Amino acid sequence: MNQAHTEAVAEFRRRKDEHFAAGRGPIQGTGLGEFRGLSYFAPNAAWVFTVPVQPGDLTEMTLATNTGEARTMARFGLATVDLPSGPHTLSLFAPLGEDRPARVFVPFRDATSRTGETYGAGRYLDAPLAQAPDSDETLVHLDFNMAYHPYCAYGDGWTCPLPPPENVLSDAVQVGEKLPGGAGN
Repeated sequence: MNQAHTEAVAEFRRRKDEHFAAGRGPIQGTGLGEFRGLSYFAPNAAWVFTVPVQPGDLTEMTLATNTGEARTMARFGLATVDLPSGPHTLSLFAPLGEDRPARVFVPFRDATSRTGETYGAGRYLDAPLAQAPDSDETLVHLDFNMAYHPYCAYGDGWTCPLPPPENVLSDAVQVGEKLPGGAGN
């Protein structure tokens, strides 16, 4: 992992910890007084992918949530990444009405969700989009080092979209945010 990327991951984590510590996140009350920062896996360059987007038709998709409320988003497209277990295609989502978003939403669940290392309902990525040089092709930058837990991982009262079946990975994605006390501390 190059120094600039390592610093960008550290800055992302520092800003998130600062946001939570200021009481602007999901941790409130006595939990806020005890907050000393979130837990993270060590960064790993093997979990960074910049791949072409297979365009979607912006079909409305209803994602299940932890509360049973429906969350409707547009399927922006698909992206295939080469994971240790082999190629896996993920659905990429955008808010309804955004046909040219700057980033896409990628909810996913992986083997760490089953072992208690990360939140059982999954984690999220906000993945930036870019135009490929000398091409009309759109690229998505999937950096799993930036994976984060939804607010519902920290307390009740939050409605969080759950990953669709195609975004459930058999691999253990041991980068990004993890649960306090989870393996790899």
